[in-house]
Amino acid sequence: MSKEVLIFLHMDDKHPGYIADHLQKNNIPYRVVRGYAGDPIPPLDDSMAGLVFMGGVMSANDDIPWIKQEIALIRAALDNHIPLLGHCLGGQLISIALGASVTANPVGEVGWHRCTKQVNPQASKWLEGIDDFFMMFHWHFETFELPEKSQLLFSSDYCHNQAYSYGDNVLAMQGHVEMTKPLLTDWITQWRDDLQATTPSTQNYQQIAEPLAINVAALNQVAERLYQRWTATITL
Repeated sequence: MSKEVLIFLHMDDKHPGYIADHLQKNNIPYRVVRGYAGDPIPPLDDSMAGLVFMGGVMSANDDIPWIKQEIALIRAALDNHIPLLGHCLGGQLISIALGASVTANPVGEVGWHRCTKQVNPQASKWLEGIDDFFMMFHWHFETFELPEKSQLLFSSDYCHNQAYSYGDNVLAMQGHVEMTKPLLTDWITQWRDDLQATTPSTQNYQQIAEPLAINVAALNQVAERLYQRWTATITL
């Protein structure tokens, strides 16, 4: 049986972003699953080389059947040591599957905000070659607590629990490391009306758009390192 990575999308993005680019570049087959649009959430089987969960506008705590099914799939993957990767909502789903809670963040965090690499062995492994401070794109109002036996990798000024590793092959992130220029341009164009308010932790449309190209280019370098470390745990 040929193996592939499953990417679970939670909104109508045309493309999963940099994670799909990375998989394609490294000749790792992948398939997109859209549970919110009626695609069945498959049970774990031997064809799954890894599972990737993307962001979404819903909450990981919502009483939605496909969310519960994805959490159940994550638990099965954890039991069978299948590599897991979560972005924003996806990171929150992994956290719930690991017994941690997802709650409101003290403030909404939207736009470009600096993250700080933690000083520990796992952060050094996952972020090898990445500066101690780096820019991340954010768009969230909730946050996960750290599951037991996980290791915090980096934090921002407005959300302490930005990313953690669990074991050798699980990476859960609150920020959006997957951003590409086309994907982020689509986001801020589609939801421009929601990007009017400005606070220290939330940026408006112009603040996001002006440095978009240069910030995405730098973000892609961070994504490349994180994804490289994660895909190294995949067996095809």
